[in-house]
Amino acid sequence: MNVTDIFEANRARLHAVAFRMLGSVTEADDAVQETWLRLSRADTGEVANLGGWLTTVVARICLDMLRARAARREQGVDAGVPEPPAATDPEREALLADAVGLALLVVLDTLDPAERLAFVLHDLFGVAFDEIARVVGRSPAAARQLASRARRRVQGAPAARDPGVARQQAVVERFLAALRAGDVEALIAVLDPDFVATGPGADRSGDLQDARAWASRAIQNARGARAARLALVDGGVGLVVAPRGRLLRALLFQLSGDRVARVDVVGEPDRLAALRIALLE
Repeated sequence: MNVTDIFEANRARLHAVAFRMLGSVTEADDAVQETWLRLSRADTGEVANLGGWLTTVVARICLDMLRARAARREQGVDAGVPEPPAATDPEREALLADAVGLALLVVLDTLDPAERLAFVLHDLFGVAFDEIARVVGRSPAAARQLASRARRRVQGAPAARDPGVARQQAVVERFLAALRAGDVEALIAVLDPDFVATGPGADRSGDLQDARAWASRAIQNARGARAARLALVDGGVGLVVAPRGRLLRALLFQLSGDRVARVDVVGEPDRLAALRIALLE
C-alpha cells in the first residue's frame, strides 16, 4: 500500500481520536487534514508502523489545538465566556456526540490538555504510555499519572445520590423551565426573597443583586438555556451549559426549602476545571 492508501485506511480512526480530543467535528476535520499535510511532507520510508505514526501526529496536533483553546479562554475571561464555533454540520456533530456520550465529552472538557490526551489515547484507543510520553514531552511514568488523574475524574461521576438530591433536582428543574420559557414571574417564584447571584452574568462587576433585577436580566440573556443540562456539580444539583459537549459555564445552587437562595455562575476556565461534574439527564 502507498502512503495515500494507508492514510485513507486510518482516516476513520484518526477522526475518532481527534473528535474525542477536541469535542468538535469541524476541529477534528481540521486536525485530520493537517495530519495528511504533514504526512505528505514527511519522509516516512523508515517508519515501521505508519498507522501508529499517524495517531501520534494527530494527537500532537490536537494537543496544540487544546492548548491554544485554553489560552483563548484565559484571555477571554474578563470579556465573558466565549461561545464555541458554530458547527458546520450540526446534525453530524450531534450524532457523534451521542455516539461518544455527551456526559463523557463534558467531563473530558474539564481536563487539562495533557490529561485529556493521555486518557483518550490510552483508555479509549489503547496507545502505550511510551508513545503518549513522547507526545506530551514527559516520562512514561508521568504520562501514566496523567491518565490516572483523568480516569479518576471520569469515573468519579455519577456519585451515589443522597436523599436530598431528588428535592434539589425538582427545584433546579423549575428554575430551568422558567428560564427556558422566558417567564420572569415563574422564575421569581422559584427564587428566595433574599436571593443573590455571583459570577459572570450576575452583573458586570460580579456583585450581588436583587432577585427581580437578576431574573429580568437572566431572561434577556438566556440564549444558553437551551444548552443547559441538569448535573451533579461538586455533589449538589446544578446546571452546566455545554453545547456539543464544550463546557462553557456551570451554575451552582444553594437552596432554602423549595426555593433558590443563591446561584454562583462559574465561567473561569480554572474554576470549571476544578469542578466534579456528572450529567443527570
